[in-house]
Amino acid sequence: MKFRIYLLATILMLVVSCKKEGHIVVTTEEYHASIENVTEIMIHDIFSPPVASRIFVYPNIAAYEIMAQNSKTYISLQHQLNGLDSIPSLDPKSVVNQPLAALIAHMEVSKKLVFSEELVEKFRDSLYDKWSNENEEEFEVSKEYGLKVAERIGKWIDKDNYKQTRTMSKFSVFADQPGRWQPTPPAYMDAIEPHWSEIRTLVLDSASQFKPIPAFEFSLDKNSNFFKQVMEVYNIGRKIEKLGDGCNEIKMAQFWDCNPYVSVNQGHMMFAKKKITPGAHWMGITKIACVKSKADFSKTVFAYTKASIGMFDAFISCWDEKYRSNVIRPETVINQHIDENWKPTLQTPPFPEYTSGHSVVSTVAASVLTSVFGDNFAFVDNSELPFGLPNRSFKSFKEAAKEAAMSRFYGGIHYRAAIENGIVQGAEIGTHINGKIKFFKNK
Repeated sequence: MKFRIYLLATILMLVVSCKKEGHIVVTTEEYHASIENVTEIMIHDIFSPPVASRIFVYPNIAAYEIMAQNSKTYISLQHQLNGLDSIPSLDPKSVVNQPLAALIAHMEVSKKLVFSEELVEKFRDSLYDKWSNENEEEFEVSKEYGLKVAERIGKWIDKDNYKQTRTMSKFSVFADQPGRWQPTPPAYMDAIEPHWSEIRTLVLDSASQFKPIPAFEFSLDKNSNFFKQVMEVYNIGRKIEKLGDGCNEIKMAQFWDCNPYVSVNQGHMMFAKKKITPGAHWMGITKIACVKSKADFSKTVFAYTKASIGMFDAFISCWDEKYRSNVIRPETVINQHIDENWKPTLQTPPFPEYTSGHSVVSTVAASVLTSVFGDNFAFVDNSELPFGLPNRSFKSFKEAAKEAAMSRFYGGIHYRAAIENGIVQGAEIGTHINGKIKFFKNK
């Protein structure tokens, strides 16, 4: 009897010892989950597409910087990204679990950037409980380093001019000046983020570094380039309306809508129908690529980081042009001068038309992801499944980006010139980012 009690006690001691000394394994699934948690919070908090790109990029950079410490493959982005000059170094002899510290930094920086901090904390605390039970000592030392890096990234974030733009003036609308942007139905919202070009870029020298060619000059002359593109939008809208919801053009437009500002009228009430942003859609594609290619933890963080850096600068570049050219939307021109009853397939988002944000951002994202996973990377995109939209298949990231760009034409919210010139703008930004930022030690 005494021997059995002694044996049981020994076994329990071994179990506790193994539990305490066991190495905490942080999975790629947990990193994906952290990003998806942030996406859900951004939908909940209704962040605009440009602001959402900011919420994605900084947490990924924090995580990447931790993984790059003492890495044989990846190098730090210090002195490569504008203003990022120092990250707390990690002693090579340290027992810090780098994936663990990276995910902690990701969550901590995310919490600083959203309104609903408690939703990040809820997700974080569930992981904290798990990790501390697996190996409390390893968890605490890794947490300490992760928080230290998050604090340093936080100081860098505070200097990107975002807080200053929160108090800047609203965008002025002059309806008596032909061709200038005007608020669109049904909500007639103010133009969002008119000062986004003043946000600090990460890789670009300035917001206007890749300024596209000017938009067509506003004209109601039936022979003018501007009026011809207005009529093209009008006619394609009428054509696909007759074809109905089953036509591919409408399916394409709906799949890439990604408008977090969709307003729905119901009786005397109006409410917002929440959706993901274009950046969130491409974060979803990044996850699909990581899972399909069986990317390890470091490559997963790298892929998200490079993609989010590209999209962050893409939004700044695109928004710089939007508020410089200040082009009126097709819906406004058509309703005022051609057909007052015409409606676009998609609800027009609340900002000027030129260039197309989807065209610029998607082209940059595709360029960056192609540099990570290779060309002709076929995938099935299920990013819109939670919103009731079926999957779409693509032979490459570039094919997906071209469809995303053209979807705005079929949606009736962009002229062709904004799409084609936006693709050129995005291609230039993507090439610049791929060439300028170095991630690998052997390349």
